[in-house]
Formats: sequence, C-alpha cells, structure tokens
Amino acid sequence: MNESLDARSHLTPGRKPVLELLRSRPDNLDTVFLADDAPGLGDILGLCKEAGVRFRKVRRTELDRMVPGNHQGVVARLRGRTLVDLDGLIDAAARSPFPLILALDQVQDPGNVGTLARTLLALGGAGLLFPKDRTAFIGPAAAKAAAGALDRLPLCQVVNLARALDTCAEAGLTIYGSAAGPGSTDLFAARLDFPAVLVLGNEDKGMRPNVGKRCAAMLSIPMRGGFDSLNVAQAGAMIMTEMLRRRS
Repeated sequence: MNESLDARSHLTPGRKPVLELLRSRPDNLDTVFLADDAPGLGDILGLCKEAGVRFRKVRRTELDRMVPGNHQGVVARLRGRTLVDLDGLIDAAARSPFPLILALDQVQDPGNVGTLARTLLALGGAGLLFPKDRTAFIGPAAAKAAAGALDRLPLCQVVNLARALDTCAEAGLTIYGSAAGPGSTDLFAARLDFPAVLVLGNEDKGMRPNVGKRCAAMLSIPMRGGFDSLNVAQAGAMIMTEMLRRRS
C-alpha cells in the first residue's frame, strides 16, 4: 500500500530540477510557481506550455514562504511523492539494470540524501530504504540536491531498518555496509554479490551496531592521501560506482 509523504515534500525548488521534471515527468507536475521578478525563465515557461503544465507567476515572498532558501525563483509542486512498501522495493531491485538498494541509517543532512539519490538514479539503482525516525526530511532541500531523482526513484520508509534488512536478506539480497577499521574489507578487493543492499551510516556516529550486525561485509575505501574519512555522499558515490563496475 502506498503512503503519501508530508505535503512539503511535494515541492521541488530550483531551475535545473524543475527543467528535468518538465522534460522527463511532466504528468507528475501539478503547478510550477515562478517569481514575477525572476529573469530568464523562458525555457521553463515554454516547456510548461508545451506539456500543458499549469504555471503561476507569484511574488518572490510567496516562494520564500513555500521554500526557505535559494529556490532560484522557481518551485514545482508535484501531484504527490509516494512511498512503496518493502516488497515493492525488493521487486524493483530484481528489475533494475543495477540491482542495488541504498539504505540510509539515520543520515541527517538532506543535501546528502538528495546527492545520494541522484547518484543512485544515474547508475540505474533500485531505490532508497530509510527509517522513519531520525532521517533527514525528504523535502525541498533534499529535492534540490537530487535534481529530480527523488521523484523518479522508489522510496521505502520503514519503522525498523534492522528488521527490513532481515527481510531483504531472506529475499536473497546481500547486505553490505560502509565502515573503516578492523574487520572491514577493502572495497576494491571484496567479493560483491547481487542483488544487494548498501547501508550507509550517520554522518557523525556511523552505522548503528544493530544495523551493522545485518551486514555480510563492511566495505572500506583505501585512504592513502592522509584523510581518514569522506563525506557520506562522496563515500556512497565511490562505493556504488565500484559496485556497478563489478556488476558490469
């Protein structure tokens, strides 16, 4: 059964994300709001008219109320971003060209969530899995970083991530985590099996122990340049890219 996300998550700000939606999924758009003082919106207006998408010119202060921050004078309201259930996400993995589910264990920064979603979609991955509590709000900030990816990827929100990973393992998916230190395996030397789930932990505390116990292997990125860590979105992009290379 699908469940609608919070109404604010239906807003996608920014010129590039809105253009991407108009080109790829105009049927999902309800209204495009444009600041009446914003220059250079002819391409967006043209695509709205071409696709029959409703648009409204409003005062910039109205856009500021809808989406705090730099919306670039454009905000798209979608008909509704929905969640899939876990079985649906597992089925999506079986059909994906890159059969990987990305699980986020309490990732807090919406920019990281959006960037990871964008990378996953670009590589052909199956979808996002995340817990209901203590996860970045999948709203305008995440949508802007995702540049439309959150509106095209299956999203699955669960109450208990550890139990959801158990269900994935029972369905035949291999669970991998990302962590450095003793017991981890060099990403470039590890055996990788598919379909799979890649779990990324919180920006500061990493993966919770109860979630880490579900991982068949912990993958680490060799750090030979003097740094001891990477941003979660950077690390996730590197691991997913290597996993796709092996899959190919």
